[in-house]
Amino acid sequence: MSRAEKPHGEPRVGEPQAKAAGLGGIVAGLRYAWGKPGVARGSRALLRINQVDGFDCPGCAWPEPDDRSRAEFCENGAKAVAEETTRHHVDPQFFATHPISELAAWDDHRLGRSGRVTHPMVRRPGSDHYEAISWDDALALLARGLRELDSPDEALFYTSGRTSNEAAFLYQLLARAYGTNNLPDCSNMCHESSGVALAGTIGIGKGSVTLEDIHRAELIVVVGQNPGTNHPRMLTALEKAKRGGARIIAVNPLPEAGLLNFKNPQTLRGLAGGGTQLTDQFLRIRGGGDQALFAAIGSLLREWKAEDRAFIDEHTSGYAAYAETPLDWKAVETTTGLTREEITEAARAFADSGATIVCWAMGLTQHRDAVATIREIVNVQLLRGMIGKPGAGLCPVRGHSNVQGDRTMGITEIPPPWTDALEREFGIQVPREPGFHTVDAIRAMRDGRARIFVGLGGNFAAAGPDTAVVEKALRGCDLTVHISTTLNRSHVVCGRTALILPTLGRTEHDHQTAGPQSVTVEDSMSRVHASRGRLAPASPFLLSEVAILCRLGRELLGDTIPWKSFMDDYRAVRERIARVVPGFDDYERRVRGSGFTLPHPPRDARRFDTPDGKARFTANELSTIEVPEGRLLLQSLRSHDQYNTTIYGLDDRYRGVKNGRRVVFAHADDLTALGVADGSHVDLVSEWQDGSTRRVRDFRVVAYPIARGCAATYFPEANPLVPLDATATGSHTPTSKAIVVRLEPAQ
Repeated sequence: MSRAEKPHGEPRVGEPQAKAAGLGGIVAGLRYAWGKPGVARGSRALLRINQVDGFDCPGCAWPEPDDRSRAEFCENGAKAVAEETTRHHVDPQFFATHPISELAAWDDHRLGRSGRVTHPMVRRPGSDHYEAISWDDALALLARGLRELDSPDEALFYTSGRTSNEAAFLYQLLARAYGTNNLPDCSNMCHESSGVALAGTIGIGKGSVTLEDIHRAELIVVVGQNPGTNHPRMLTALEKAKRGGARIIAVNPLPEAGLLNFKNPQTLRGLAGGGTQLTDQFLRIRGGGDQALFAAIGSLLREWKAEDRAFIDEHTSGYAAYAETPLDWKAVETTTGLTREEITEAARAFADSGATIVCWAMGLTQHRDAVATIREIVNVQLLRGMIGKPGAGLCPVRGHSNVQGDRTMGITEIPPPWTDALEREFGIQVPREPGFHTVDAIRAMRDGRARIFVGLGGNFAAAGPDTAVVEKALRGCDLTVHISTTLNRSHVVCGRTALILPTLGRTEHDHQTAGPQSVTVEDSMSRVHASRGRLAPASPFLLSEVAILCRLGRELLGDTIPWKSFMDDYRAVRERIARVVPGFDDYERRVRGSGFTLPHPPRDARRFDTPDGKARFTANELSTIEVPEGRLLLQSLRSHDQYNTTIYGLDDRYRGVKNGRRVVFAHADDLTALGVADGSHVDLVSEWQDGSTRRVRDFRVVAYPIARGCAATYFPEANPLVPLDATATGSHTPTSKAIVVRLEPAQ
């Protein structure tokens, strides 16, 4: 694509900001919240976000405090709500006007900006247009397609992170009663490495802290995470901890505004003053260096005899093998790009702290050795006895609201541990063989082993790695089905037959036979609470996710499962969840008000569900990423104007980029060494060990204070650079944070 062909013109680049939120955040949030839905509808929505009697923000999974304000939302939460409550509608006339071939040429921002899908739509074989279809006919078409497959394993049931607990439970019930464990989900592409590492070391694949622990911590280490953009309300918690005396260490290749200073928009100091300086030590680490960093910190703690021996002796195993793992300091300094003095200062903070929390996100999980890296974090926390202690623990900060709840409800390709209870409750037989995770699901479509794709939310075509392979795989399906709110890329990358089934959003009133309904979600810290939409639906033709799944269940499987009673009253779904899923006893009563926190044995009782009943130290071989001369290590990241694959706008205010997304950030000294001028345009060419390369075209170069040897650009624009087989060891997560690239003049 030449610069003249770009629909938005040339990106403009200014100075990055060193402070997050403040008045600028308020203005930006309100501009979106009042722009797309209108002032009245937007204001009603803002007053209900994250309130006890309102709806859970459809953005991130950061928990709400008990003492929540009347404006318990952030700039990006306002954008997420504006996207859902928009006045722009995609109706049958829109699809009659715009053929699929035309829509496929639109960028993701323009597709999303088109608005809410208002009617169920079908693309017939050979047609270049979607046309309206009745709900009865749409669900009959899907059920017929599923029945005609040679095997249930030829169907894929994908889930995004915004699905409610009730819908997720019914979805996995439908898939398993139908006869398959093919339940890939967005966790496979983001936090699967956390789940694998934690389940193998502390016996549960979830973090071990509560929001109150964040407030009480003495040391908080934020690694591979950008809370200012990805989880902005976390900044309020960090500020509270800081004012309580906590020390904060930030570990990241880029000096993000949200890691430096927070101007709390709900305080006078935040609006008119200098804000709160959050970070006490910033470690500008090279991509992929986190494992070496925590291995070195652990080595220093052992050298200083700063271990909690009582905790280690009583609650852990594997210490001897871990302690004998050699450490090469030269390799550590090369891999991390940090000096020994910097690492020693950070280790001393661990040694001096009586309550330490380590937080991380996809900056860690999307590397080849992500599982080993997270195990090293666990090692350091076990050394200091920081599990099951107030103000201390492990904190993988999840992305989309309820992505953790989906997994709790059984959205996984592996039969859940409560499968026997599920079979007894519903009189079904669940297959015991694992199904396809996300990458295997793509392979199965590519190879013709999967013929029907059903997506419960999300934007699979844009979210997956190796974009060309994913799109070809989807187009090769007999039938693709997307249960969606707004138009997205996946709707125009469709199978021979395709359905769009429009659903209610979080913000919208859901009325069934038994009256107004609420759903429930689980946040990053295992707290479950209710969500009830309050706004009028965008269209009278929308159905809730629960209703769509129940009607499909009746059409496909009949009434041996009481689908109609589940659709009529979601309390009936929660009653079954309480009988099947551990931790949900007395669900209906406990979820009222601000909800309840699920059991977490390591946090609650220092009890570990591992083979020997103890938390496990692990010995991990230190790995490095070989970056040849003249190459950079690229990571993908979010703009401040997006959430996952939803592009709200074309500005990245904190990084100083406006009116464009095809930019690549690199250190000025690296650009000089490569002979690449700041402001020039390049193609990004990824290089892989098998000799293959991939190219994305025409990115504007931005000199940026990123770690030497590193580069960054946005996803999903970077997704074509990641081969399908480039995944993390043990978790199968695409390695989107570790892409060796060369910069070539734009073609």
